[in-house]
Amino acid sequence: MEQKILYHGGDILTMEDTSFPEGVLIQGERILATGALSQLAPLADCRVDLKGKTLLPAFIDSHSHITSLAQTVGLIHLADADSLEAVAQEIQKHLAAFPPADGEWIMGFGYDHNRFSPPRHPTKELLDKLCPHHPLLISHASGHMGVANSAALNALGITEQTPDPEGGKIGRQPGSKVPNGYLEETAFTMLGSRLPQPDFPQLARQIQAAEKTYFRYGITTIQDGLTRKAEWQLLQKMDQAGALTGDVVAYINLVDSQQVLEENREYLHARGHLRIGGYKIFLDGSPQGRTAWMTQPYLGEPADYTGYPVFSDEQVKEYIRISLRQQVQLLAHCNGDAAAEQFLRCCEEVQAETGRSIASIHPVMIHAQLLRRDQLPRLVSLGMTPSFFVAHVYHWGDVHIQNFGMERASFISPVRSALKAGLAPTFHQDTPVIPPDMMETLWCAVNRITRNGVLLGAEERVTILEALKAITVNAARQYCLENDKGSIAPGKKADFVLLDRNPLQCPASELKNICVLSTIREGSVVYEA
Repeated sequence: MEQKILYHGGDILTMEDTSFPEGVLIQGERILATGALSQLAPLADCRVDLKGKTLLPAFIDSHSHITSLAQTVGLIHLADADSLEAVAQEIQKHLAAFPPADGEWIMGFGYDHNRFSPPRHPTKELLDKLCPHHPLLISHASGHMGVANSAALNALGITEQTPDPEGGKIGRQPGSKVPNGYLEETAFTMLGSRLPQPDFPQLARQIQAAEKTYFRYGITTIQDGLTRKAEWQLLQKMDQAGALTGDVVAYINLVDSQQVLEENREYLHARGHLRIGGYKIFLDGSPQGRTAWMTQPYLGEPADYTGYPVFSDEQVKEYIRISLRQQVQLLAHCNGDAAAEQFLRCCEEVQAETGRSIASIHPVMIHAQLLRRDQLPRLVSLGMTPSFFVAHVYHWGDVHIQNFGMERASFISPVRSALKAGLAPTFHQDTPVIPPDMMETLWCAVNRITRNGVLLGAEERVTILEALKAITVNAARQYCLENDKGSIAPGKKADFVLLDRNPLQCPASELKNICVLSTIREGSVVYEA
């Protein structure tokens, strides 16, 4: 029989209520009891002294892409580049350190044109100078756009005759149809299926490396937020081989991979390391990339430019009908308020048409960046969870001020308003867009300070406890796993994170400096600083 282990000697934040037990007793993967040390100590076979540190339920990732993060392992990392010259230097350093073989693709990830002066994307001419003989493709930090050199465009079959795909754009040379290397939305995202893939052993190593990244930030429940056939086959093969350590929840791309769910329904309610959470659809693009679908125009653009949708209303309603018929959860990427409006409108119309409650499929509005005040009550009535990318306030808040003006930008990720409306919002990082750093996200939600030091939307700040709930109990509820995860309570999984100090007793300005010391999944340590 497995030993009964008692955790004690530090602050224990259960997230259940305002009580603070002296100890937590676990056996195997489950929590047996919480309470006074005098009651629990006689029951324990061994003890773990927390040495004054703080134990919480492990954090829950409410939206990211573990397979995409895995694909960035070994890529050229461009997130720190603050100019086109810096992008060029990073590419040159990579090519010098890792000379490519004949025909080998070179991939970069994470550049942000908004950090350049003036803001502009690289061009194929720049990439051709750096890498004339091998296909080179670099991805924007948002994951919604990127730039290819001439060799990559040729390999992908993109020419003057290639039309813009629905919901996307191929950049062209001024006054012509010659591609300039820039690829936006579906023109970029559709390329994934055409790129050469590593073999299974390499992919498996990359997934395991990605898992360790999540563990380092205290996360044990991890999402793959747009799973197609290839990603599913990789995750399933790893699961069958016992190679997954965390709990991975996959959301199948409803647009082109519905068959994956239909053929693997046994994974819908699986209790192991891999489960299917439901479906995912994209309804618009990126606000920092000016492709999010808005009701009012972007500043500095033609009066009729408001970004653009991905699907028609009828297409969106059909996706909702499919989810409703199958009673499968639906996640919808909505950044702009027009995209949010489309999702709300279509959910309401399908509910009226079918007489079936949309709340029954626990819909989630992913990002919900520019959700309006008047839209919030409709999320409540539909039983919809907003999952906010609240770290946008710091990373791109200054860009949002430029794109939307102060009034609209101040309502980015309106967490306080969502709470007032009666919603239970969750937080995410959309990894690999940014690392899955929950403590930084906590700091962003509580302080709402931009990279340039602007206080953006002070009225939307939340308390530290409210922010902690967004990444624990609320996130468990989003997954319909509230009976299993999200708090420290008898019967739930022994998934914990140990922090070097108590967030509730930490100055708000220092929250992002709190360190994860240890991450525990089902009673076993999966990360130790």
